[in-house]
Amino acid sequence: MIRVPRSNFCCTQCTSCLRAQRRLPSITKHRRTLSASSSRKDEKPSNGSEPSESKQEGALSRRLAEMTEESLLEGGRSAHKNLQEAGFSDDLKRALEEKIKAASFKSENAQAFSVLNTPTSAGKGTRDHAMAAPWRGTENVQDTALRMLDDAKKPIRVPFKIPNPAIPVNVNLKPGAKVRHSTGSRLASARDKTQTYALSQSSGLSDKEREEIRSQLTARFEAGARSLPMTLSGLSSLANERIEDAIARGQFKNLPRGKGKHTTTDHNANSAFIDTTEYFMNKIIQKQEIVPPWIEKQQDLSREIDRFRQRLRTEWRRHAARIISSQGGSLEEQRRRARGYAAAEARLLAKKKTEASLTSSGVDDAVVLPSYSQISHDGRLAGGPPRAVPVPSTESAQTETDAVVVLEDTASSEDDSLPHLPPLRDPEYMSIERGWHELQIKSINDLTRSYNLQAPRLAQKPYLNLERELNSCYADVAPSLADELTLRATTPRKAPNTVQKPSGGLLEDIIQSNQKVRVYDEDRSKGYGLKEFWRDLWRREKAT
Repeated sequence: MIRVPRSNFCCTQCTSCLRAQRRLPSITKHRRTLSASSSRKDEKPSNGSEPSESKQEGALSRRLAEMTEESLLEGGRSAHKNLQEAGFSDDLKRALEEKIKAASFKSENAQAFSVLNTPTSAGKGTRDHAMAAPWRGTENVQDTALRMLDDAKKPIRVPFKIPNPAIPVNVNLKPGAKVRHSTGSRLASARDKTQTYALSQSSGLSDKEREEIRSQLTARFEAGARSLPMTLSGLSSLANERIEDAIARGQFKNLPRGKGKHTTTDHNANSAFIDTTEYFMNKIIQKQEIVPPWIEKQQDLSREIDRFRQRLRTEWRRHAARIISSQGGSLEEQRRRARGYAAAEARLLAKKKTEASLTSSGVDDAVVLPSYSQISHDGRLAGGPPRAVPVPSTESAQTETDAVVVLEDTASSEDDSLPHLPPLRDPEYMSIERGWHELQIKSINDLTRSYNLQAPRLAQKPYLNLERELNSCYADVAPSLADELTLRATTPRKAPNTVQKPSGGLLEDIIQSNQKVRVYDEDRSKGYGLKEFWRDLWRREKAT
């Protein structure tokens, strides 16, 4: 009787035996020792009947091989010599040399490897970059020629778009209801048209104004005055009609032909250093002559200040000439007195400058001397650039005072013919005119205040001062008094006014006989009018 092992016996009808047989290989799995390397996923389980012939390489061995390869690649001759002396095997040396050759070949043909390793999903730009030659520091001839051709013309800013065919418009040909306007709107429209036509026929208009009104009336019946559909075809038809009208009027005759003719180039518009938005806005403002409100206020203020100063100087020049001429003497003596007053004004101005330099505080190292004779329209000192004078000490101040006295003595010795006179002033005249002066100063200061509220801080102007304006007037008028006296003496006086009435009827011709009549002003106490005539008439009747 043959005994069969129980483990190898399997019943064909028993399913539990089949399950146990399937679980048997997983239970009797191969066990590895600690020195063996980790099993790989693609490694097939070894059967017990087939022993492994080659021993697997461990992690430490792989790390040593990597270090050896790095030393061969980076170490140089010393590393090669050390490896030869260490006694490595020929197989290991051969493997390392093959790796070195493969790495050098890959570095020399990096472009081909980059093209080979490019994935199929990469785009055209990525492939072009991979196939391009590496940069060597110089540009080849082909790239230079291509770049010159690309830079010859500027690219179009907006890509060209093929125009789509116009969408057909559904036109409703059925007659629509007529729009009914109210009676008031129709009457207003008729009244406006009547007034416009009557204005065009008015005799008080010039030919140019009448032509403008006639052109406006004519434009109402043109095709452009009617409402057009907002389509390209409607606009093109209107443009063609306007062009044909211009050609018929001869506006396209004798036009210069050629490139660049009859055109203006604005180089600042394409400048990279100018803000184009601000530049074009300024050009539009200049073309339309639009100015901010404070600019208009500034013009009005400058005009008022100029008018006030001109009138002040004119009146004082006339009054000063009358004062000098009223003192008597010949014309030459009057001119000498006028030059003496001018010299007095110059001495007064020099004295004020000296006092300003002497009485200045010692905080600053320099003092700016004002000029009272040169004041601009905006109230600022405009007598040339201000001159800085160092603050003198007591000794230097005394020296400067002596120098001023010496200069005055020298000037007086040079021109002994000029009389030494005080500055010309007339308190009585100024007291009479002070009311008008203060009123003018107040009105100008009010205008300045309203201007400063609108203007930026850098463009604001100071208020006027009456004493400063009078001092400026005295200093400016004094040098011209001599010429004013000469002009008044040599200019012939005007003849008395003559009134010539137009010729009337026969009775007026008999009475007046068309003669020129001179009208004289007489004293009112000696006047003889209708009242006196009536009184004398009744006296004569009573006497008779």
